[in-house]
Amino acid sequence: MAQGESTLGGNTAPLAVRMRPRNLGEIAGQEKLLTAGSPLHALAQPGSTSSVSVILWGPPGTGKTSLAHAIAASSDRRCVELSAVTAGVKDVRSVMDEAQNQRDLYGVRTLLFLDEIHRFSKAQQDALLPGVENGWVTLIAATTENPSFSVVTPLLSRSLLLRLEPLTDDALVSLIERALTEPYGLNNEFLLEEDASQAIIRFASGDARRVLTSLEAAASIAQQTSKKKSKQLNISAEHVAAAVDSALLRYDRNGDEHYDVISAFIKSIRGSDPDAAIHYLARMIAAGEDPRFIARRLVISASEDIGLADPHALSVATAAAEAVAFIGMPEGRIPLAEATVYLATAPKSNAAYLAIDAALSDVKAGKTGVVPIHLRDSHYSGAKKLGHGKGYLYPHDNPLGVVQQQYLPDSLKGRIYYDPTEHGSERDIRARLEKLRAITRRDSPSTKNS
Repeated sequence: MAQGESTLGGNTAPLAVRMRPRNLGEIAGQEKLLTAGSPLHALAQPGSTSSVSVILWGPPGTGKTSLAHAIAASSDRRCVELSAVTAGVKDVRSVMDEAQNQRDLYGVRTLLFLDEIHRFSKAQQDALLPGVENGWVTLIAATTENPSFSVVTPLLSRSLLLRLEPLTDDALVSLIERALTEPYGLNNEFLLEEDASQAIIRFASGDARRVLTSLEAAASIAQQTSKKKSKQLNISAEHVAAAVDSALLRYDRNGDEHYDVISAFIKSIRGSDPDAAIHYLARMIAAGEDPRFIARRLVISASEDIGLADPHALSVATAAAEAVAFIGMPEGRIPLAEATVYLATAPKSNAAYLAIDAALSDVKAGKTGVVPIHLRDSHYSGAKKLGHGKGYLYPHDNPLGVVQQQYLPDSLKGRIYYDPTEHGSERDIRARLEKLRAITRRDSPSTKNS
């Protein structure tokens, strides 16, 4: 760098790119995954024979891409990178063919880094299987979505799932200090005031990329507005506030404010106050909260707090979640608001929620019992010789469509888990259920679970 040339102007690459770790020692946080002897540590060793494929799951900015690059740089593997946003089945197969040739002809192993694997279709993910299973490639895949829902089971079973956590404040402080001092960072040209550092960390919510982006933007503003010429310019909290949305600074997505606002949002819906619920929804949207997170909370609320008092509530919440995923933001705020108002004004019942928790409590306590013999599967060979299905009454053969018959195990005979309220549709369900139980349990008094 020429003398007098600013770090900000002398390198066009963003600070987050310049500060990308070159080895595992420069990775911020994730200490539990990087201890000596860990799978990731083993993969990074030159000459390592480890071929375990890994799926890295975590929020944005937790180091998934950095880990892959650091492992590739430290090991002696050939590295290929694909993005699920742009790559197709043809690209995957081409990588697999080349990896097999490199291994068989030259003894060179290939590390394939696949970013955003959750965006791959089933067919695209299936194309990875031969290479992973036969060891043609060592796959490091990154995703922000739960792999149990976004990655096909065969690939999931052939890979090691590692979860990355949002970076701690200490890890972010360490990252900021490196960025301020490294020659390829800000090269000691800036002094970051303590309250400015805290503001950046609050804003980042555990996201390393956001820390570096905010720091670079604040440094640029400090440089543009400074009237004095000195070797080091101060970066103040005012510079940080000017660099990022001030609303985001007041809403820490990883701290107390985050939990307080989402708690108030859900409790306002539960309390049937649509105005308060819309207010907290607006605060989350203005603060840049992940709309998928909000949508997931609406789906949970529809099931937990409304249930069968309004059976349409879950459909409305699920439709809102799908709409947000389909159209994105800012238009996604509209279906989120629609679902929020619907849920807040719907009749409430947590009876289904209490029912499953009570049943799970019994099961975990060992209160299961054997399945009554007349309910057991009688379709496989030899089942009827065991008496399976004998005495079963087919409800459709009865004019009422319901018969007196024991369905619970003997040890739980008469147990009640679902106790509908008198709210909304559950009022009708309760009346009907009383008639149903009077028939099905005619010979066994019902007892509520306690």
